[in-house]
Amino acid sequence: MARKKIVIVGGGVAGLGLASALGRQGKYNKKNPLDITVLDRDSAHVWKPMLHTIAAGTSDISQQQTTYVAHARDCGFSYQPGELNGVERQLKQVFVKELNAPDGRRLVPERTIAYDTLVLALGSEANDFGTPGVKEHCYMIDSRIQADAFNREVRLRMFQCLGLDQQLSIAIVGGGATGVELAAELVRLTEIAESYGAQGLGSKISITLIQSGPRLLDAFPPAISEAVQQKLELLRVKVLTNTRVTAADEHGLSIQGGERIAATMLVWAAGVKAPQVLSEIDGLACTRNNQLIINPHLQTIGDPSIYAIGDCASLTLGDAVRPLPPTAQVAHQQATYLIHNLPRMLDGKRVSEFRYRNLGALVSLGEYDAYASLGQFGLFKDGYIRGKLAQLSHAMLYRSHQSNLHGFWRGSALWTVDQLNKLVRPSIRLD
Repeated sequence: MARKKIVIVGGGVAGLGLASALGRQGKYNKKNPLDITVLDRDSAHVWKPMLHTIAAGTSDISQQQTTYVAHARDCGFSYQPGELNGVERQLKQVFVKELNAPDGRRLVPERTIAYDTLVLALGSEANDFGTPGVKEHCYMIDSRIQADAFNREVRLRMFQCLGLDQQLSIAIVGGGATGVELAAELVRLTEIAESYGAQGLGSKISITLIQSGPRLLDAFPPAISEAVQQKLELLRVKVLTNTRVTAADEHGLSIQGGERIAATMLVWAAGVKAPQVLSEIDGLACTRNNQLIINPHLQTIGDPSIYAIGDCASLTLGDAVRPLPPTAQVAHQQATYLIHNLPRMLDGKRVSEFRYRNLGALVSLGEYDAYASLGQFGLFKDGYIRGKLAQLSHAMLYRSHQSNLHGFWRGSALWTVDQLNKLVRPSIRLD
C-alpha cells in the first residue's frame, strides 16, 4: 500500500508542530502510512512570539532556533528548502520558487512537489495597507531573517551613537503585541549596553510607538492597555495613539494632518495579512487579507484535500461575528486538532469539528512587567494578572512549545541549557 504524501507548507508554530507530532508517531512504525514533507523558505524555526527579543538582541538567535534539517531527522519527516510559488490542484502539485544564493546565483531551479494532502501553514506578515514608502524604508520582524537583519542594523547604529556622538531615534508603527514588546526590549537593550560600558547611550536613543487607534493592544482588555502604556511611558517610550501614518521615507514618517515624525530607523509592525501567493490559488475562497477560508474541519472551501491552519487561515465558528484571531494560541490548537484527527480523516472516518478555547492572551515587557488576560475559562473569567505570575506564564508558554516540538525530555534539556547560558553568556548580543 502506497504511503500518503502529506506536504506541509510553513514551518511555524502550526506547521512544524504538526509535522513533528505526526512524524514521531510514524518514525518507528514500519507500516507508517504517512510520508510527511515540510517546505519552508528559511533554514530554521524560531517561535514567533520571541522574534522581538531577537530583533532587540536580548535573546541569542543561535540558542533559540530549531534547524529544520536536524529536526526532520529526529522526528521522522522530510524537509525541503524553498518558497511556495503556487498550487496546481488538479495535478496535486505545489510549485516551489527557484532557490538562489545570497549573491544571486541560482542553486536549484523551480521545481514541483507532489502531494495527496496539502496543509498550508504559511503564517502571516505585517500589512502595510499600501502606505507609500513602507516597503522601501521600514524594517519588519515577521521572520527569523528579518529580526536578525534589524538587530544587526540597530547594533551598528548604536556604535555610531557612541563613536560619533549622534542621536538614534527609532519609530515603531503598530501598537499591538509585537510593537509594544519590541519597544520594551529596545529599552532593555540600551540599559544592558550601558552596564557593559556604553556610558550615556540611554540619553542618545529615543523610541516612539505609534498606534492608529485610540489605545494600545486593542485585542486586550482596556485595563491592560492603560497599564502597558503607563509602564512604557515610565520607560521613556513616547506613545502616540490616534495617529495614522500616511507615508514613510528615509528621514521618518508623515502622519495624517501633515505633521512629521523624524526617525533614524523605522519599524512597521501594524496590521496582519497572509502571503499574497495564497490568494492566487485557483478555486479557493480567500479573504481580502489573503487568508484562506476554511470549514470547521480546517479544510479549505473549494478543496477538501487542502487544509489551512494558523495565521494564514480564516475560520468563523458557530454564531461568531468575527473569525478567530491570528495568534499562536489558535495556531497551536488547530495543529493539535489535526495531529489527532488528520490520520483518521485520511482513512475516511468521521471526526468532530474543531473547537476553540480562548485561554486568554499574554503580553510581556521583558524584565519590566507582563500582563495576561485570562480568557473565557477559569476562576478569574475575563480578568487579568500582571507581574511575576504573568511573566512565568509567558515563559511557560515557550517551554510548552519546545516540549511539543522536541518531546518532554529534550525540551527540558533545552530549558536547562538556557538557564546555564544566562549565567555564563552576555545578556545581550555583542558580536
